[in-house]
Amino acid sequence: MEVERQSLRARQLRARDLLRGDLEGKDLEEYVEERLLTTTLENVLNWGRSNAIFPMTFGLACCAIEQISLVTSRYDIARFGAEAFRATPRQADLLILSGRVSIKMAPVVRRVYDQMLEPRWVMAMGACSSSGGMFANYAVVQGADKFMPVDIHVPGCPPRPEAVLHGLNKLQRLIRGRPDLGWRQRYNAVGTEEWARFESGKPTQEALDRAAAAIRSVDEGEGENA
Repeated sequence: MEVERQSLRARQLRARDLLRGDLEGKDLEEYVEERLLTTTLENVLNWGRSNAIFPMTFGLACCAIEQISLVTSRYDIARFGAEAFRATPRQADLLILSGRVSIKMAPVVRRVYDQMLEPRWVMAMGACSSSGGMFANYAVVQGADKFMPVDIHVPGCPPRPEAVLHGLNKLQRLIRGRPDLGWRQRYNAVGTEEWARFESGKPTQEALDRAAAAIRSVDEGEGENA
């Protein structure tokens, strides 16, 4: 504690000297270098977006109860700057699909998504919105990514609020331009997707760019460690 007090006192004295104009030469250069941060405008914007997410007040089924609990004091999504759930898609940039998506509901969900301003993101919360879950029938869409882009999938039936917060953290890293690798990249399983097996569906350019950015960030990290 005594060391911390001395360090704080030393910083206070240096700040006083700077204000008085007593710091000159090498001392002034070191003081500025210790407090100078260089970045790009895009990185600053993405950092701000990732820490000020506005989810849409929108629930589909039982997963919405877990979504509601995110704003309680036990889980406190406000720690990550995403507690302001908006009542209109024109003020929201995150759509959480919390529950199964029926065939009748799919056009409504898509309209809500289209009314959101760019940039916007989608989280498929739970097994039902991710893959249809237990409802393998004609009335339920077998995965929301069949009719709209999905950025994050959170497994579970229903997923606990902690899992949704983990998905939010992964979304924040994606927004900042350093997304986590998917399991296909981690386990060298690229080529097992439906579109890669010449079945229905094609990857969007956004998905391809995101995968390339994720691989690039890992390669850069390995290069720095080497």
